[in-house]
Amino acid sequence: MSDPERLLAVRHPAIEDRLARLRDARTPVPVFRTLLEEIGRFLAYEATRGLPLRDEPVATPVATAVARRIATRPVVAPILRAGLGLLPGFLAVVDDAVVAHLGFYRDPHSLQPVPYYANMPDDLHGSYVFVLDPMLATGNSGVAAIDAVRSRGAEPERLSFICVIAAPEGIRRIHDAHPAVRIVTGAIDDRLDDHGYIVPGLGDAGDRMFGSATSVPATVRR
Repeated sequence: MSDPERLLAVRHPAIEDRLARLRDARTPVPVFRTLLEEIGRFLAYEATRGLPLRDEPVATPVATAVARRIATRPVVAPILRAGLGLLPGFLAVVDDAVVAHLGFYRDPHSLQPVPYYANMPDDLHGSYVFVLDPMLATGNSGVAAIDAVRSRGAEPERLSFICVIAAPEGIRRIHDAHPAVRIVTGAIDDRLDDHGYIVPGLGDAGDRMFGSATSVPATVRR
């Protein structure tokens, strides 16, 4: 049995039903985006349970109450492009999170991540950071993103990776490189195929979310 502090597969009928529709190749682009956002909300709800709280007095219409607020603004870092699909759901749970952006595309031959953009706070020491990407396939982009976040001072025990579907190979890759990072996912699928796609998976989440044909920049394809 896996350690839920390192790997949590969220089991819920609402997630299972939406995931079935995400997998369906006939699901149109607008519906795919909506389903991804909704699953992102459920996963964020579970992933953020451990955020610290602080007491704060609040004047209600009747009396003063001691309420509890999230103590520090977490940082959410979607991996471009597809990670943007999970961002609205995360912000529906923690609406004042700091949003960072990490851009990688996967080289179609080596399957290695190629960075092209990074916009993060200069100092993440002590921050709770949540990296978003719908698919955890080879784990190469996930490790590269976590490396980038940790380079700004983020501590592994405060760093989580949220995905909709994970392959066993990707889980192992992240935990080999970053053992203390927690992975929160909606499903763990069977394996990767020869092209690095999750089986059965749902295809390329970015292409299906945006109606595009590839995530490789045009300058690289020339």
